[in-house]
Amino acid sequence: MSAKKPKITIKNLSKYFDDLVVLDDISFDIYDGEFLCVVGPTGCGKTTFCNVVTRLLPSTKGSVTVGAEAIDFKKHNVSFIFQEPSCLPWRTVWDNVKIGLEIKGYPEPEIRERVQNVLEMTGLTPFKDFFPNQISAGMKQRVAIARAFVTEPDMLLMDEPFGQLDTSTRFSIENSLVRLWEKTKQTVIFVTHNLEEAVYLSERILVLTQKPTKIKSEVGVQHLLHPRDIADPEFVRIRRQVTDLVRWW
Repeated sequence: MSAKKPKITIKNLSKYFDDLVVLDDISFDIYDGEFLCVVGPTGCGKTTFCNVVTRLLPSTKGSVTVGAEAIDFKKHNVSFIFQEPSCLPWRTVWDNVKIGLEIKGYPEPEIRERVQNVLEMTGLTPFKDFFPNQISAGMKQRVAIARAFVTEPDMLLMDEPFGQLDTSTRFSIENSLVRLWEKTKQTVIFVTHNLEEAVYLSERILVLTQKPTKIKSEVGVQHLLHPRDIADPEFVRIRRQVTDLVRWW
C-alpha cells in the first residue's frame, strides 16, 4: 500500500455508549481508490465502526479527515449502501440511479451521460424503465450500487449489502461490483461477516477484536488478481488466516 496516497485518515477514534466502550482508540489510513473490507467477531461493533468513521454517529473522541479536512457532508461526497432494500418504489431504475445527481444539482446532460455509463457497467440498461416491484432483490442491490457509484464519492460505505441474497445471486453481484470498482477506482469500505467475501473482494482486510474494539490485524490481499478463484491455494490460505484472526475464544 506504500505506493498509494492516503485519502482518509482515522486517528485515535473511540466511541462510548455511557459506560460501554465499543471502539477503543482506533487509528488507520484508507488509501485513494482502495477497496477495504472490515471483518470481526459477531457483536464487535462493525456497523458502529462504519457509522462513526463516516460521521453518521458522533465519535466520543478522535478524528476522521479527508485530505487535511475533517469529514463534512457539506463538503465531501459520501455514499452508503446498506443491507436493507433502498430503492424508491415510485421511481424507475433510471430515476433511482440519478437521484443523487439531481439533489446535487448537476446539469441534465451530465446526469444523462453518467447514468447511461453506470447502467451499462452494472448491466442494468435493459431494466432502466422498470420499477422496483418488477425486478429481483439482486437487481435492486445493483441499482443501489449504481446509484452510489454514479456520484463519484470521496468514500463509499457498504454495510453487509449482500447479506440477504442467496449464494448464486451474491456471487454474481460481487463480480459486477469488482468490475465497476476496477473501472472507477472509487474508495470503498465494505463491512461483512462473510470472510470468504472479504477475501474475494478486497485489497486489504481490517480484522477487528471483540469489544472494546481495536484493530487486531491487517491482511493484504492485493496480490490476488481478479476475478479470484476460491479454490486457489493462496486464496484458501488467506481465508484460513482471516478465520483464525476473527476467532475470539
